[in-house]
Amino acid sequence: MIPRYTRPEMGRLWEPENRFQKWLDVEIAVCEAWTELGEIPKDALRVIKEKARFDISRIDEIERTVKHDVIAFLTSVAEFVGPESRFIHKGLTSSDVVDTALSLLMKEASDIIIDDIKELMDVLKTQAFKYKDTPCIGRSHGVHAEPMTFGLKFALWYEDAKRGLKRMETAKDAISIGKLSGAVGTFSNIPTELEDMICKKLGLKAEPVATQVIQRDRHAEYMTALALIAACIEKIAVEIRHLQRTEVLEAEEPFSVGQKGSSAMPHKRNPVGCENLSGLARIVRSNAMAALENIALWHERDISHSSVERVIIPDSAILVDYMLNRLKGILKDMHVYPEKMRSNMDRSYGLYNSQRVMLALTEKGITREDAYAMVQRNAMESWKQGISFMKLLQKDSEITKYLSHQEIEEIFDLQYYLRNIDYIFNRVFNEG
Repeated sequence: MIPRYTRPEMGRLWEPENRFQKWLDVEIAVCEAWTELGEIPKDALRVIKEKARFDISRIDEIERTVKHDVIAFLTSVAEFVGPESRFIHKGLTSSDVVDTALSLLMKEASDIIIDDIKELMDVLKTQAFKYKDTPCIGRSHGVHAEPMTFGLKFALWYEDAKRGLKRMETAKDAISIGKLSGAVGTFSNIPTELEDMICKKLGLKAEPVATQVIQRDRHAEYMTALALIAACIEKIAVEIRHLQRTEVLEAEEPFSVGQKGSSAMPHKRNPVGCENLSGLARIVRSNAMAALENIALWHERDISHSSVERVIIPDSAILVDYMLNRLKGILKDMHVYPEKMRSNMDRSYGLYNSQRVMLALTEKGITREDAYAMVQRNAMESWKQGISFMKLLQKDSEITKYLSHQEIEEIFDLQYYLRNIDYIFNRVFNEG
């Protein structure tokens, strides 16, 4: 079953009907090229194009006997076409058709995913500017570090998406390859010029050198691009899951009317969408590993890759399409709590100013080691007693020997930390 949030066209793309249609598209393109070279009569091509079709149930029936999907497909097509079917598959091996058709499918899937990424980027940009000046605490190791703005998180994710877009475009180019050079890629029963003619008709480039198959590093590159996109989606999902924790609650994913979070506890609003994305990212990453395992084949080919690809390529394309669309919905409608961000920032008693205090002391001539020790002593006391870091500093005679009360207060200016946000946004969004 195709999951909700997946675009209908992505689901239809991998249905057996469309897969066999792509095989037929390749076969007809080959017949057209042969006809242009004068090797298939024009009347025969006309009959082939008028009558060529297939019946999936009949293909399945034939395959149960012949144990070969391409032969079963060709037999079904021949039953519709009649005597002129003798010209179909002329000079080809099965992988010429299957691999070239797979490239067409992966290319179309790329276009859908590229559109998904662009739509996600629109949402990320909107949210980045919406929260550009919303202060929140930055964390390292899950512990308060220094202030930033919530919009910077979206700007970061936007930059991630830009790289994902570029990777997907590169992967699309890598897989937009046709191979129609015969049994072991030597053009033994097909003219060399035919491959370029066919690929041009199909909107592909010809594989410069092939065995019986298109080399699987191309497919692995494609699958790795999908895995990186999934990993970046998970990065966002994990951040939202952390922000939604009760102890933090600075943001949470949408919770629709009538939604229930727990069968036992009616109060629960769980980040199930983001948890779902984290789980699915594991599948896409695993599929990329399987694609890497497919690169090494025996001699000019075996089919150890075939059974794997029938699962991992459609599944990863469908899942990444789903994940991008689900994430887009979560980010577009997520709940954001700026007031909680401010209150959480205050929970560390102003300790995020420790670096500025240390630097101010070094500017007064104190060594960095001594300044660090003086600041850390007060910081640990602030944590221990749960009192204002600034007030402790102002009571410390060793500190006030170098810094006045007013200088210390000026150090604790929140806007100091946010003064370069516009600069970062201009770099990310190329504005200004």
